[in-house]
Amino acid sequence: MRNYIVLLVLLNFLFLSCNANQNDSKNLSGNENEIHPKLILTKKGVEEIRSHLGKLPLFDASLEKVKQEVDQEIELGIQVPIPKDYSGGYTHERHKRNFLMIQKAGVLYQILQDDKYGNYVKDMLFAYAKMYPTLPIHPKPRSYARGKLFWQCLNDSNWLVYASQGYDCIYNFLSEEERSVLENDLFKPFADYISIQNPQFFNRVHNHSTWGNAAVGMIALVMNDDALLDRALYGIKNAALASNAKDNDGGFIKNKEGKAGYFANLEEPFSPDGYYTEGPYYQRYAMYPFLIFAEALQNVKPEYEVFKFKNNVLLNSIDALLQLTDADGEFFPINDGQKGMSYYSRELVTAVDVAYAYGGNNSGLLSIAEKQQKVTLDDAGLAVALAIKDGKATLFDKKSVNLSDGSKGDEGGVGILRYGEEDLTLVFKYAAQGLSHGHYDKLSFSLFEKGEEVLQDYGLARYVNVEQKGGGNYLKENKTWAKQTIAHNTVIQDEISHFQGKYEIGSKHHSELHFFNADNSDVQLISAKENNAYPGSKMHRTLAVVKDEKYTKPYVLDVFRITSDQPHQFDLPYYYFGQPISMNFDVNTSSSIQPLGSKNGYQHLWLEATGQGATTSQFTWLNHNKFYTISSNTSKQDELLFARIGANDPNFNLRNDPGFIIRRKNVKQTVFATVIESHGTYSPVSEFSVSATSNIKKVQVVYDSEEYTVVQITNVENEVKTLIISNRDTNNQTKHSLKVNNKEFSWVGPFYFK
Repeated sequence: MRNYIVLLVLLNFLFLSCNANQNDSKNLSGNENEIHPKLILTKKGVEEIRSHLGKLPLFDASLEKVKQEVDQEIELGIQVPIPKDYSGGYTHERHKRNFLMIQKAGVLYQILQDDKYGNYVKDMLFAYAKMYPTLPIHPKPRSYARGKLFWQCLNDSNWLVYASQGYDCIYNFLSEEERSVLENDLFKPFADYISIQNPQFFNRVHNHSTWGNAAVGMIALVMNDDALLDRALYGIKNAALASNAKDNDGGFIKNKEGKAGYFANLEEPFSPDGYYTEGPYYQRYAMYPFLIFAEALQNVKPEYEVFKFKNNVLLNSIDALLQLTDADGEFFPINDGQKGMSYYSRELVTAVDVAYAYGGNNSGLLSIAEKQQKVTLDDAGLAVALAIKDGKATLFDKKSVNLSDGSKGDEGGVGILRYGEEDLTLVFKYAAQGLSHGHYDKLSFSLFEKGEEVLQDYGLARYVNVEQKGGGNYLKENKTWAKQTIAHNTVIQDEISHFQGKYEIGSKHHSELHFFNADNSDVQLISAKENNAYPGSKMHRTLAVVKDEKYTKPYVLDVFRITSDQPHQFDLPYYYFGQPISMNFDVNTSSSIQPLGSKNGYQHLWLEATGQGATTSQFTWLNHNKFYTISSNTSKQDELLFARIGANDPNFNLRNDPGFIIRRKNVKQTVFATVIESHGTYSPVSEFSVSATSNIKKVQVVYDSEEYTVVQITNVENEVKTLIISNRDTNNQTKHSLKVNNKEFSWVGPFYFK
């Protein structure tokens, strides 16, 4: 009898042990490194999340939304079609949907402890493990690095970044044999393909490579594969040479035979201020792999201190990226950028949560999270939800700021001048080329009023994931129009783009900051020079945002000085939106419009009308029931051109937006001085207009030399404001004096305005 009881106890123990392994931790070894999840969700974090369920409105709402989404996908069943489409096509979008669901379902398995989600992730991954070994290279040939699931390795890397998180969440749900199949048939070959078999994709400094590095690194962390992790961190060739030694700047030693890998991508494209050289649209895109891999490294390999790398550049970059948004949270379309992308994107939800959790609990980030109305379902998202519930949110401080470009902060930059609560926001680009996504537009600017574009940057020529438009990829007009200088609000010489529109030339140069001053909110200025866009010509632009009590709204003063060793034609376009209302010069139209030129972007502009310059030429338009006026110093020799985008565009790929161009011919040295003014409103309900006419009477360049440029603005009450720019000396302590038209001016610093 006693032996029978002992036998029953032993059988019961074995049954309970097997059941526990089956449901929660199959083959969980005693090795601490085998505790999962550990990348983004952690075991400790999961326990804390479970303890707060039902108590945190923002987290609970985010969880419920994800649950509904995943439940719907489970009802549809698992679909892993043979890849064949470009972006926007069925197979592309299906595989994209799948990797998102793998990650989300894995999270739900951990938080809700429901095997339904664990089995869904398992079955999905095994479907891919069955298919992947037989997959050829993707049939669409356009990419320089074709993937297998997608037409480019970039999207394959997207898949692995998300799938690695799902795998981490169900790691202990699987048996050792199941993990072996997934790792040997899917994850290791996948990581090898996007790295070793595609070094042109993996071993470079670019947002594409960042995704590849993060993908290989994150699956390496799940599998505890240190060799694969070194490949991710330091590139292919020198993974074996990588060490944990730090260099003199506090960064880990990178690839010793050329810059590649995660740390090189973290070092090179970011300035110390956190500006990403490709521009905010691609910074937003790259932030997800940068941050998600950093979070995983912090949790699994804290000795790397990745959030301290390059003086906290990752955390600085999130603040910089939020500064690069308008009043509606949309990113300024610098370089290749799709308009409408904003901090409501999933990448920025992650960025805000990670920045709060790992960046010293910046309470201003919580107000952004409140606007986003969602948090990530992990440790960082829990921290944000708890803080919001406790009432810790404060307003994020969007301000006038100058963000340097270049890895050392010495390759130009982007300046943002803001007045009030973004009543007027000016964005000035004097940056480096921006890698392959850069445009040829030195010293260009765009202008916003309360989130609405007043003077636009065109952005990219692409309909992302719209299959009918070139498979959702970049259109040829991106090169022939959007990248060309004429597509931007800056000076073009002889109808030729800056640096001849050649990447090899443009990537060697950057503009130089002359000065930036936002100490007085009523008079904020930024000034920069470009000496390499055209051989023998030098450009110097100064922009000021001014609030004057005589004006109902702030205005912009734009002073663009050009000197050259030969006479040239100079065009200065302003791309506006809306309906022309009036102008103080005669306009000639033609019954048959023609393109403005034949190349360098000019072939895409219809010339709709021409005019002859007045002493001060003024053009007023109406947009969103607001009146705007451009007032510029001109002469009878200047041509005033009204143009519209869309010529030589047989597939209607370009937006038909209007532009106003000031053309000055046969000059060696000249100054364009222009005031851009927002000054009134119209009500279609009451049918009244208020302040519909400009408050400007004259804009004059009254003095110009190598030392100083003097511009005067006279309003309709004959009151004069004078801006003096020191063209050489920018020392804030230098005392200046200048006599202009028998009047003495004395001041200290690089400018005078009064």
